[in-house]
Amino acid sequence: MNSSSASGKVWSPVVTPFHEDLSPDLRRYIEHCQWLVDNDVGLAVFGTNSEANSLSVSHKQQLLDGLVEAGIPGNRLMPGTGSCAIEDAVTLSRHALEAGCHGVLMLPPFYYKNVPDEGLYRYFAEVVERVGDAALKIYLYHIPPVAQVPISLGLIERLRKAYPETFVGIKDSSGDWDNTRTMIQQFAGDGFQVYAGNERFLLQTMREGGAGCISATANVNGRAIVALARQWQQSDADQAQLALNATREVFEGFPMIPALKSAIADFRDSDDWCRVRPPLVALDAAQRRQLATVLDEHGFSM
Repeated sequence: MNSSSASGKVWSPVVTPFHEDLSPDLRRYIEHCQWLVDNDVGLAVFGTNSEANSLSVSHKQQLLDGLVEAGIPGNRLMPGTGSCAIEDAVTLSRHALEAGCHGVLMLPPFYYKNVPDEGLYRYFAEVVERVGDAALKIYLYHIPPVAQVPISLGLIERLRKAYPETFVGIKDSSGDWDNTRTMIQQFAGDGFQVYAGNERFLLQTMREGGAGCISATANVNGRAIVALARQWQQSDADQAQLALNATREVFEGFPMIPALKSAIADFRDSDDWCRVRPPLVALDAAQRRQLATVLDEHGFSM
């Protein structure tokens, strides 16, 4: 795995299209991923907004293989491989290695709550030891609002000390800028890459010395997010950040995953894109019209 990519500042947890029988739609998936790469957005496939925890291990393997066979470069891929089952995390991480991926994004085991850092350390260490390949590069995924299992600063420090060449970064989806800033200040000096969990904190992250962002709305607004990541030192950066925030706010006014899929469905002129896997529910017709209207009023276009 290569620890850097052509850009590497902006990644998208790629939304997953489905057929009527709810199996993944590989053709549409590849089309969307290629569009993202063409806009210099990296592919953090099998993330939260990918409905990853509604997909089987075999589905994820098939989708990853399909992207590689379609010519998507490995350095643009950061698949999510975290799982409550150690064996599943190992299987997916090995598969990512074989596919030549840039790195893997790894959730903590999230079903059991209030577990000690010692238990989380043993989980991550077990995955690393079982994969048994020095090429493995892990980006931790801190998302306490959803997983409700936080990754503490002390745990990061311990993992970095034990496996300094393996644990190379983190996505901080805590929504707490103070936490993201502390991570950057404490760990970024030796090359540890700290990504904000959405673009609201992109400019602050870049100014503080962070790596960029991994954001749901990069699925639809990637070009503008990448532009700020490239030009964060320009005089109009604060205005560009406000514009990103405004677009993000529109999507946050709806259930995020169905809203992203609705926007893509309009862009692709294909209602098939609206399908989500239960327990999620697609936007209804009125919600879709409302989203499209607000986006038009903001002058938004994919």
